[in-house]
Parts: sequence; structure tokens; C-alpha cells
Amino acid sequence: MGKGLVEMERSSQVIIDHYRCPEEFVRVRVQGNLSEQAGFFKLGSELVCYGRSSAFAPSLTSEQILNDALDYVRTDHGGVVLPFDVGEAVSALRCERYIQPGNGAGSSDGFSRIERAGYYAIRPVMPVAVRKHLQKYSLRNWNKREFPRWPVDTSVEAIMALVMTWTLRTQKEKEIPFIWFWPEGAQACAVMTHDVESLAGRDFCDRLMDIDDSYGIKASFQVVPERRYAVPDTYLKNISERGFEIDVHDLNHDGNLYENYEEFQRRAAAINMYGKKFRTRGFRAGVLYRNISWYDWLDFDYDMSVPNVAHLDPQHGGCCTTFPYFIGKMLEIPVTLTQDYTLFNILCDYRLDLWETQMAVIREKHGVMSFIIHPDYIHGKREQFVYTSLLARLSKLRESDNLWIPLPRELNKWWRQRSQMQLVRNGSGWMIAGDGKERARIAYARLENDKLVYTL
Repeated sequence: MGKGLVEMERSSQVIIDHYRCPEEFVRVRVQGNLSEQAGFFKLGSELVCYGRSSAFAPSLTSEQILNDALDYVRTDHGGVVLPFDVGEAVSALRCERYIQPGNGAGSSDGFSRIERAGYYAIRPVMPVAVRKHLQKYSLRNWNKREFPRWPVDTSVEAIMALVMTWTLRTQKEKEIPFIWFWPEGAQACAVMTHDVESLAGRDFCDRLMDIDDSYGIKASFQVVPERRYAVPDTYLKNISERGFEIDVHDLNHDGNLYENYEEFQRRAAAINMYGKKFRTRGFRAGVLYRNISWYDWLDFDYDMSVPNVAHLDPQHGGCCTTFPYFIGKMLEIPVTLTQDYTLFNILCDYRLDLWETQMAVIREKHGVMSFIIHPDYIHGKREQFVYTSLLARLSKLRESDNLWIPLPRELNKWWRQRSQMQLVRNGSGWMIAGDGKERARIAYARLENDKLVYTL
């Protein structure tokens, strides 16, 4: 296979995988040789990307004046010609490869390593009233970060949509068929998760399940296996028998999971053991710390540790997408909504406004609304009122907007099935082939007034 065909296959594949559309419709290739150095550039007036370019030298930081790759995009009957590799650009965002030393997108918080170690040593006994002030200090100036875009970043979806738009302009056909993102034609997805951080949180789980059940919404409980609290079999059995999910939450939630490679390997072996003991295939790291390059050591089907935009998390960055995506064999279900603890204690906000804004963007893009609500922090009447208002809103959207609200393991099963489905010709039309096809729906991408729209 020639170099041009290899580049076309690589650039096209990320679009084919996202839409699950027939390969024959997507022909994307890179024009010229890509630069050795990766960096930031823009695609239009607002979309920031990261990668290499064949047309210009990318910028070291996102704050600089960025070259616009849109000026070099070409379309013809042979397909779409780009000055960058779209697969590389999408992967750089999903896997946070844009975070490089000295480029202003650093991944650490405002504390030194020694300060952070001391903080986590006393964190289990530190009152929330004290902890939140230290966290506010470490997160100072968070709202001055322009990239990723707060309060929800959909850069990956924007790149996909642009390439699909350009592809449609090269087609004789007026529409491109693809396999819709969610089962039964659901317009978006929502996943409720509960990270259990303390003994008080563990003991509140039964009440929290009552609250969830009153709105017909099931959730996953991320359980810390060691040190934080005892995890009796009766506790795990109760969660499972009530139809909720159990996932492993770190090893001991001390903030040091990814501090040392050799120690991480030891901890990963213990975490994998607890995965088998808890009979779960799902994992989330404590405090949403992550090192994607080490994920191969974790024996799980799905992870839920990468934020969409992490300005208000100790580890900055963000995957810039509201859709699940694969990291090797593991499916990443990103955290796309601001956590309850952050909303109440860092932003001091007890309204639904921020969540409503984030949900509206995600629904428009047909992505995943992924929530973290801690049983540790919603004991009070004010916090419970906000949470029950959220559940009522999700329940209403399920009825009015065909919102799918699965457990994480159900989402994982669907996304894996969809990733293996194919659209095949059926006479003059199309049909879906593959496991789970009875729940899948055929959709079409088309242009209306030169704007990309999807129809089922």
C-alpha cells in the first residue's frame, strides 16, 4: 500500500469509527509532509486543535496567535485534503497529548509534590470546611484558562462534524448513512455515578439508592477497596441485589496511584484483584488522577477517570469530547458534568444552572452526560434538594427527549457492540449487521443550507 493510501486510511478511520458509516463514503488524506513538532493550531475562528501540520509550524501554546488550518483545507471529487492528520488531532485531545512541559497546559495543581503528599495524608480527617479553602487556593485563576473550553468542550465532535461536512460536499449522494449513536434512537445518554469516599458516605448509600429509585434511575457506586472504610460482602450484595452497579474506585484514594511506575504496577495488581472480587469490569481513579500510558496494567473493560474539561480538578487537562472512546482495549466514559462537591464547595452554587448549561450542550451534540454525585456530600437538605431536582430533570428528559439512562456497564456493552456493527447494502437501501443490531438505528448525515444535520 502506498504512503498516500496509508495516510488516507488512517485519517479516514477515526471518522468511520465515530459514525460507523460505510468506508466508501469517507476519503480523507493529508497534503504534504507533516511537521516534526506537534503544537496548537485553530480550525476556524474558535476551534483549537493540537497536532502536526504540513502547511505551517504549529504554536507551542494555545494562548499564542494560532495558524488557521481551515485556510488550507481542500475538497475535490477525490475526497477531503487536510494540512493535518485528523486521527492524530482527535487522539491528541482524547488522550490529552496536548499537555507538554512548558506549554501552559500543565497537568498539575497549584501545590508542590511535598505539599500534595501532606494534604492527602491528612485529607481523610480534614473537615470539608477546611479542605475546600485549600482547594480553592490550589485552583485559583482556573477561570482564566481558555483551553479546553469551559464549561464543556466539544472540540472532538466539532472536528468530526467539520470533516463530515466537507465529505458531503464531495459526494454525488445527498446523504451519508451511519449507525446512530444510541440504542432505539435515543437522542443522548446520561450516566449517574456515586463515588463513595468515606465511612459516612458508605453508610448513606442505602438512602441514596432510595432517592435514585424514587425517580427510576439506577447508578453505579465506586467503592474504595482499602483503608477508607470496611467493605463487607453484605454491603456489596445489597447494592447488586437492588439493581445498582459496583465499580472499583482507586485502591486507597490517597492521591498517589500514578506517582511511581513500579508502585503503580503493584497497586494495579491489587486493583485488578478487587475487580474480580467485586465482580465488576469498571474502574475510576481517585480525584480523577490519570496516566493513560499506564492503562494497560488495569484489567478492566471501562474507565471513568478522564474529565471533559478539568479546570476545577487537581489534574488539569481534559479530553474535549462528550462521547465514549477507546484507549487500547479499554473504553473511556468521560466525566462531562461538574462534580457535586465542586459545585457546592468550590463554586458555592446550589442551583441547577451550570448543570443545565452543560446538559444542553451535550444533548445538542448527542453525547453522554456523565455525573459524579458523592453520597458523602449530599446529606444536607439543601444538597439533597439540588440532587433530587437534577433527578427530576433527567427523568423528564427521558420521557420528553428520549434520553437513555443506562448503568456504565450497559453503556460499555452497547458502545462495544456498536463499534463492531457494519452497514451493508440491502438492495437499494442499507441494513445493520452485527451483535445488538436489533437495538440499533440507521441515521443519515446531510447538509441543509450548508449546515450538517442528522436524521433518523
